[in-house]
Amino acid sequence: MVKDNDTVIQALIRAREFNEIVNMTSSELNDWLKKEQSEGSGWSKDDGSGETVGHESGRNIIQILDKNPDKDPDKYDEEDLQHMRKVVSYCKRHLAQEEKAKQDTDSKSYKSLKNWGHDALKT
Repeated sequence: MVKDNDTVIQALIRAREFNEIVNMTSSELNDWLKKEQSEGSGWSKDDGSGETVGHESGRNIIQILDKNPDKDPDKYDEEDLQHMRKVVSYCKRHLAQEEKAKQDTDSKSYKSLKNWGHDALKT
């Protein structure tokens, strides 16, 4: 199946934005998600597991980064692109609203953004 030009262009834009906003490596994010600090920020999932939506997102981001370490836009599948769009939207929204993430590494804002692959201290 051949993708139309609009689909290809949107995928390229989404991949570029994702790779700009996710400024943690796979190993950095993996190490962070193992820490207790990463578990208490954000909304809990509805499945009763106690895991937050952001923590689950971080695990998905690690899979995307590991699957495509060269960040080749052609190697992302539709599921990757959907999650990448979600990550970009979440991070952009929270970065615009919450300056606290850059000022207080103990804040829920900082920890939540980090779960989503963005370390506010790196920017």
